[in-house]
Amino acid sequence: MKNYFTAEDDKLKWNEGEPVSLLDTVVCSVTKRHNVSFGGIEGDYIIMNAPDWVIVIPEKEDNFLMVKQWRHGEAALSVEFPGGVIDAGETPEHAALRELEEETGYKAGKLIELGSVNPNPALFSNHVHFYLAKDLMATGKQTLDDDEFINCMELSKKEVLEGMGTEQFPHAIMGMALSLYIKHNGGRI
Repeated sequence: MKNYFTAEDDKLKWNEGEPVSLLDTVVCSVTKRHNVSFGGIEGDYIIMNAPDWVIVIPEKEDNFLMVKQWRHGEAALSVEFPGGVIDAGETPEHAALRELEEETGYKAGKLIELGSVNPNPALFSNHVHFYLAKDLMATGKQTLDDDEFINCMELSKKEVLEGMGTEQFPHAIMGMALSLYIKHNGGRI
């Protein structure tokens, strides 16, 4: 891929101060950094540090396996691709296989890496890794975490595409997952 950054862009970079811990939670820590711009502008900036996440797109012919779960921030149910937090010491690939089986009760015969992104580089320091799961085999059993309540369903690819960005599909990272899937398929769903 072409590099779009030039030497002139170095003036856009800020010198970052040492992080100061503000809050530690189960899902992330919040830090503050006193940063200084090339032009001498200073300010305190908040950064959320979380473990990396993984999202899996389970493909079954013309359908996707999707999960439905409660999202506390939205205070609503959400239809999503399966995924979750990458455990300490775990590779993204292993996490993808584990999350797929835990949430859907399916194993992948083939796993294809689609890419990774920062969920919001203005605020977050972590990344989300995306995988396509093919050649699915049903185990017949979900193995959810104690605080996970998930229903699994199969939807046509067209339904998922049409649903993205609606009230039932509010999760922006799922839109990115679908975008990477379409890119992988040469622009086709």
